[in-house]
Amino acid sequence: MTTAAERVDTHEMVIVHRLFRREFRLLPGLVRQVPAGDRDRAAVVAGHAADMTFTLHHHHTAEDLLLWPKLLERVQPRAELVQRMQAQHERVAGLLDRTDVLTAQWQQSADPGTREELANVLAQASAALDEHLSDEEKEILPLVAEHITVPEWEALTTYGKKVLPKNSKAFVYLGLIFEETTAAERSALLNSLPVTLQWTWRLIGDRIYRRAMSRLRTTASPPFEGTL
Repeated sequence: MTTAAERVDTHEMVIVHRLFRREFRLLPGLVRQVPAGDRDRAAVVAGHAADMTFTLHHHHTAEDLLLWPKLLERVQPRAELVQRMQAQHERVAGLLDRTDVLTAQWQQSADPGTREELANVLAQASAALDEHLSDEEKEILPLVAEHITVPEWEALTTYGKKVLPKNSKAFVYLGLIFEETTAAERSALLNSLPVTLQWTWRLIGDRIYRRAMSRLRTTASPPFEGTL
């Protein structure tokens, strides 16, 4: 058990959860808006869907490997809760796997039947994810603060960050995280990055992100407002 001075700060995970909730909530509508046969537009939306499913898979794998076993060992009276989290991961994983199959098919054909099936599966994934993340934030993160050490939590976050791209797409991910943050949260997140990355975000990263969102969401102003 950790002391008050040693407790981990789990708020960054809550911020990341906002990204997953929002993007999976938006994806069914983005898919349905693509005209039948428009493979260029389907490729844009399918690419984003594939990025999100891949990133969420990796996020959940980090918890499967580095969090659930430790909590099962240390909070045995709450074992049923942890097992519920694992079962929710399995349900979400099944929907993500189906999403990946349909995304690949739809990207090639822009077929309206596949489009509707994909949108329906994404809507199911969004609902399942909302349920899981709500439970995790309400019931698991307090247990993390009590029973997981700072080095163990840092190992989890380091594993999670391995999935981040090393090219310009990294700025798209960063902007997606920033979208629903307060100014204080954005400042703290940015200051946690290497100095060179902070400056690159300010110089070109924000513009890269905004162009990507304008292309994806077909709007001139993505939800995130303001620069750092």
